[in-house]
Amino acid sequence: MSVFSYSRRPTLEVAVGNTAIGGHNPIRLQSMTSTSTMDTEGSAAQAIRIAEAGADLVRLTAQGVREATNLTAIKEAMRAHGCQVPLVADIHFNPRAALEAAARVEKVRINPGNFADPGRTFKKLNYTDAEYAAERARITEALRPLIEICRAHDTALRIGVNHGSLSDRIMSRYGDTPAGMTESAMEYLRACRELGFERIVVSIKASNVGVMVETVRRVAAAMDAEGMHFPLHLGVTEAGNGEDGRVKSAVGIGTLLAEGLGDTIRVSLSEEPEAELPVARMITDHIARIAGAPAINGSEAPGRDPFMSVRRSSEPTPVTENGHGVVLAGGKNVPVVVASDPDASYRDGRHPDVIALNADNLVEIDAEEILRAVPEVSPAMVIVLTSSHANTPGHMTAAIHRLMIAGIPNPVIVKLRADGADADDATVRACINAGPLFIDGLADGLWIEPGSGITDAADATGLAFAILQATRRRMTATEYIACPSCGRTLFDLQTTLARIKEATRGLKGLKIGVMGCIVNGPGEMADADYGYVGAAAGCVSLYKGKECIVKNIPQEEAVERLVALIKEEGDWK
Repeated sequence: MSVFSYSRRPTLEVAVGNTAIGGHNPIRLQSMTSTSTMDTEGSAAQAIRIAEAGADLVRLTAQGVREATNLTAIKEAMRAHGCQVPLVADIHFNPRAALEAAARVEKVRINPGNFADPGRTFKKLNYTDAEYAAERARITEALRPLIEICRAHDTALRIGVNHGSLSDRIMSRYGDTPAGMTESAMEYLRACRELGFERIVVSIKASNVGVMVETVRRVAAAMDAEGMHFPLHLGVTEAGNGEDGRVKSAVGIGTLLAEGLGDTIRVSLSEEPEAELPVARMITDHIARIAGAPAINGSEAPGRDPFMSVRRSSEPTPVTENGHGVVLAGGKNVPVVVASDPDASYRDGRHPDVIALNADNLVEIDAEEILRAVPEVSPAMVIVLTSSHANTPGHMTAAIHRLMIAGIPNPVIVKLRADGADADDATVRACINAGPLFIDGLADGLWIEPGSGITDAADATGLAFAILQATRRRMTATEYIACPSCGRTLFDLQTTLARIKEATRGLKGLKIGVMGCIVNGPGEMADADYGYVGAAAGCVSLYKGKECIVKNIPQEEAVERLVALIKEEGDWK
């Protein structure tokens, strides 16, 4: 079977209470409560709603020992209502909380960035090789008490690395990079193996979809190289809400699932947690279609990096642009967006670059035609690639690799229909079908036609722009890096995010982080241009990059102060 056909990565089966992850089990769905973990009744009720929405596991934050202790009361309240879904305790800085939680719930999540290492200061540290080895040994000893409790209570462990919360130690040697994230995970996995514990699930998360995809690929390869076959949990953290959150999540999670990586997922939306589950189910349903598709024959082009994307080399080719001039497709130009309807009411300045009716150098070719025989195309033509194969991303990827092997440098525009049961389903399908081609730098443009799920031409074109933005191939709108609310959140996240969006929506290419607490502050919004971070009850701190510019201002004036800060810094464009 070729690498373009679906083949799920073999893993161990890890029991989490009455639910098994990995092995031959279905992809498990998760979400997280947004209530205070000290609110027993509210947390139990929300966890039940999450389970009823389709979650196989529910996660709760346990920032301290008292919150960890109260997990027992929440669990008992859920069980009294007949809800048997396993619970996961989310631990950040407090190992004592992890020890307490491990005896009470079915799984504990720890963050290697701050479990044994001190909280990050973003300071450069210098270690000799001997000192660095000693630090690694210290991790094993720090984990030992937790492993003993997990073993005694049949509790699973999730090693959860986040892009923005790497320790100063890791960043000093590897930087804030996928390589650093990989090593951060592998240190803990080696320590667990040394302690003889394998009831482990691994998660790698980032708000940058490209970073998340690359790192998961690296971690999977690193584990397999060392004989580790732990299941993978997938998620795009701080994805935001609405279309933005759905697109980023579907592109990142869907890209990895389509290539067989991932055993459990969470779609992290800045909405009520129950809203995450229908989207997650749409993703896994489409992956099931891909998994059941016929095998695809093809050959890989030599020299492609298996982890990170390098833009396919193509010749820039002029395409007539709706009577207003000429657009260059391919080369180093940003991917073009094509549409068929010249009369559509396009919104938010997201107008297509090319109206296909006015372009005379687009040639439509099905991926199967390319795989059967390399087509004869003029150097002046732009290839519009289509596919009716159930595994559309694999089919199109194989076709483009065939073009690269044949040395055909014509730009490639991916053409899809926005088909689905409804708009959300069509969005998810389009993201999974198109996203991998842009994550991996293979395509030079995107054309999404209205279909059964998205019937409006302007909405279909808007989705094309959103996919390109999610893959960071073309920034045409403000990107909001917004955490899902949890028990640590210090303000009404949904209302605040709506206010910030309303005030800043027109700032093209700017990235704004909206973080509910300092735990998810400057680190988790790692590559944001500006940040709005809950600092204390009723107070917000504002960041430019990772630097705190304004501390502890009243929440009531924080949005206006954020706007003023962006203007003062000269980024209000």
